[in-house]
Amino acid sequence: MSPGDPGEQLRHRPSVPMPLTVDPVSGRAAGPRSGGSAGGVSGAGRGPDADDTRFQSDCARCVALCCSALAFSRGDDFAHEKPAGKPCRNLDENLGCSIHAVLLERGYRGCTVFECHGAGQRVTQETFGGGDWREGEGLRDAMFAVFPLVRQLHEVLWLLTEARRRTADRPLLRRIDALFDRVDAQAASPDVAVLRAAVESSRPAAGELLGAVSREVRRAHAPRRRASGAWSRVEPRGVYLGTDFSGGDLRAVELRGALLIAAKLRGADLRWADLLGADLRDAELHGADLRHVLHLTQPQLAAAFGDATTQLPDSLTRPRHWKGGRR
Repeated sequence: MSPGDPGEQLRHRPSVPMPLTVDPVSGRAAGPRSGGSAGGVSGAGRGPDADDTRFQSDCARCVALCCSALAFSRGDDFAHEKPAGKPCRNLDENLGCSIHAVLLERGYRGCTVFECHGAGQRVTQETFGGGDWREGEGLRDAMFAVFPLVRQLHEVLWLLTEARRRTADRPLLRRIDALFDRVDAQAASPDVAVLRAAVESSRPAAGELLGAVSREVRRAHAPRRRASGAWSRVEPRGVYLGTDFSGGDLRAVELRGALLIAAKLRGADLRWADLLGADLRDAELHGADLRHVLHLTQPQLAAAFGDATTQLPDSLTRPRHWKGGRR
């Protein structure tokens, strides 16, 4: 598979801004024990439209797996270093975050941008039948090994769910449904070897389908434009560190895998743009139009800065550290 392949971009999508995690694919670190959206767990074979809440974190139905199983390093995003498998020092006896209300002020921005896509409650309630890692060393090791892998698979499932809503191509829909059901079934396994194999196989397969959806959508919405402009300066996997695209017309452009760290995107029109794997750390999205954007995840969005004037797709929530709060 070449570096430009959609599956490769899905495999190496950049993490939210944190130096080190135990996640070998997308590298995200532990997050807070906050009250998430209600989300059930369900079995495989139902297709992407079965339950819109499945891929939203529901901390009340988890046992603080993100705060215990994953690692993070001290730096701009975490105030202390934590190895994998060791509970965060801010975790209280009820598996809640003792500093949740002041995470940003205490130097834990990384916690505020983490999203498990519902893997925490699935591993807790479904895979291990409501088990608690504090019950014994064997259960702890098993849950901590499974959780990071299921989280990666749930991100793939979330992306497939969103992609399904963007295409009217029936053969493509059938392929998305088939891959979704296969990955969903694999994600239910407690076997680490099965989960690792599923991660390796699902990413290129999903990347191919996401690429097909992207081409269909962008082709349908590509505007007629002048020969020059912001859109003519971008390309997939491009490096745009701190680049000023303020007010630019970036509709239906392909920015998958692009490095947009600290890029100035204030007031930019990004509708129908493909942002799969784009690194948006510290990007300025104030006033930007992200409605209808393709393949953008909540952690990517939360790694950037924006405000109440940033227009978002219905599938994403305004990060709480942005000015203007959640929509």
